[in-house]
Amino acid sequence: MGSDILDDSGLTRFAAWPAAAARLALIALALLLLAAAIVPVNKPGNRSPWEGPVAGPVAQKPAAKPGARQEVYDEDIALYEDASDRIAAGQDYYAFIVAEQRARNYPVNPAFTVRMPTLAYIGAAIGRTGELVAALALMLAILVAWWRKLGEEAGPGSDAGRAQRIGVALVFVGASLGLNRSYFALHELWAGGLIALSFGLHRMGDAGARSRWVGAVLAGGFALLIRETALPFVALMLAFALWRREWREAGAWVLVIALFVGLLAWHLSQVSPQILPTDRHSDPWLVMRGLTGWLANVVQSSNLRWLPHWLAGPAVVLMTFGWLGMKGEGGLFGFLLCAGYGVLFMLAGRWNNFYWGALIAPAMFAGLVFAPRAMLGLIAAARVPLLPRIAAAN
Repeated sequence: MGSDILDDSGLTRFAAWPAAAARLALIALALLLLAAAIVPVNKPGNRSPWEGPVAGPVAQKPAAKPGARQEVYDEDIALYEDASDRIAAGQDYYAFIVAEQRARNYPVNPAFTVRMPTLAYIGAAIGRTGELVAALALMLAILVAWWRKLGEEAGPGSDAGRAQRIGVALVFVGASLGLNRSYFALHELWAGGLIALSFGLHRMGDAGARSRWVGAVLAGGFALLIRETALPFVALMLAFALWRREWREAGAWVLVIALFVGLLAWHLSQVSPQILPTDRHSDPWLVMRGLTGWLANVVQSSNLRWLPHWLAGPAVVLMTFGWLGMKGEGGLFGFLLCAGYGVLFMLAGRWNNFYWGALIAPAMFAGLVFAPRAMLGLIAAARVPLLPRIAAAN
């Protein structure tokens, strides 16, 4: 009966592991979960950056008319909203953005500190109402894509339908921050939603089936044009396409990267001549916050921020590990994607860069539904007596 449970649930990823290696992995996972429950997930002395005090300076958004209520904005959001407003009023992005950042005491050196104009021009073109419509459309597309993906890739067995339903609900929880109008000016919010959509649309062609990737390339490429920190996702997609020898798909991802590099080079060529030797330099990004950097970025840029840290931190670990419970290459991709960004967040990013976590948070929540399956598979490989008792109970 135990083997039937394993086959029905797809718990075979760890089947070839030596028992000693699986036991070491279990111990490491337990220690990581314990550490995640202990380490802080917010800057000491602060509440969630979304709730205030905010991570950076605070600006008063000008009232639309005398007597109207003014709202307190994070200065980053105020800057990006003002950029869209000035473009909508007929100004050229590169005619004002460097001077505007300088006036707000933002660093403009190196030129990478000035964002690419993609989102600013989109915001100017569609306006606030259009942003809301776009956010709703993106959310609907993400949910439909993941409903289909989980229905096809959750694996055979009686739990497949349940995994599909719970998985889509978790995707909604992870991506729902994208519906908050206060954050529409944040690049990471849109890039993260597009990464989730790209991952949801992609099919990796397991068991000889042909991959489906066109929609994924379009969504992933769009994410990269909005925020350059989506590049690790695109690079991982390219690596998997090369590994599977999907040459047409690999060529498409290479084309996306080449287009991005060209546009980024042009963007830097517009910004660099305006930088003065006296301009403020950016503080270092390589600060190595360790486990706190990973957990804090994901927790504070997602709805996990409402949980106590001793629950939120382990949830991030289980979401990442859980992808190993999904069958085939899709599960391996999900694990490497979440773990890879986790390593990057441990090495790079200051406390006020917490919103980088929004790049990956929408895509990683579905991993939680596969966490029990991954855990049971690892326990079985470790030959821990727990699994036979569970199998007998079923």
